[in-house]
Amino acid sequence: MATATEQWVLVEMVQALYEAPAYHLILEGILILWIIRLLFSKTYKLQERSDLTVKEKEELIEEWQPEPLVPPVPKDHPALNYNIVSGPPSHKTVVNGKECINFASFNFLGLLDNPRVKAAALASLKKYGVGTCGPRGFYGTFDVHLDLEDRLAKFMKTEEAIIYSYGFATIASAIPAYSKRGDIVFVDRAACFAIQKGLQASRSDIKLFKHNDMADLERLLKEQEIEDQKCMNRSIALTQARYLEKEEKCLPPPSIRVVVTVEQTEEELERAASTIKEVAQAVLL
Repeated sequence: MATATEQWVLVEMVQALYEAPAYHLILEGILILWIIRLLFSKTYKLQERSDLTVKEKEELIEEWQPEPLVPPVPKDHPALNYNIVSGPPSHKTVVNGKECINFASFNFLGLLDNPRVKAAALASLKKYGVGTCGPRGFYGTFDVHLDLEDRLAKFMKTEEAIIYSYGFATIASAIPAYSKRGDIVFVDRAACFAIQKGLQASRSDIKLFKHNDMADLERLLKEQEIEDQKCMNRSIALTQARYLEKEEKCLPPPSIRVVVTVEQTEEELERAASTIKEVAQAVLL
């Protein structure tokens, strides 16, 4: 019985072989030949080795000339001639003994030259010592961190405040804290990289308007107003006070811009406007 079954299976295999298409048989034949080649071929070939005599080695060593690690640098190369800055990097600074206007500083408000800031820095230096930085993630929470947050909260008339060690982290983490999936954010096309990463983390719907073009922003808001009649969405307008684009030839004066959502009440808007007015008088004037 077993012999008859085996013969029947063999007959079926031969019949299937005859009925198979030609390209199928060719492909299987190539695969079988490739497997046979892999089984019987060596994995690598030993290279013939020629041992050098001691004299030949010495001759090769004498002929070898090491190449310099770096190409020769002339003495007048810019990397060897530094521009020495004297004094704080304020609006005007001294470079190589010559007074220049500083166009490459983030000291917009001139706080580096402020006597009160210098006095506070000296007091902190005497109390806490010198360090490379002072973020909480490295050294823990100090009393000055809590004191600054308390003073900021009172000045902004809020319950609490939180400070960050780095401006990029502030922007990139604050945006996804207020904006979520399903929200619509209207953003200036020239928004900085930190804002872009914050928007990416928020997973909100982004609508870009032309740089500093309030008419284009108004157009997008009107279009969104029509869409909101079908389905209400929370909308946020997001801009910067200063832009670092190369094509920006004349920067506007420092400004504070409001972020308004459809969930804000009239009382909250009046409170925000009052706070912004106080901040503008204290900082921008």
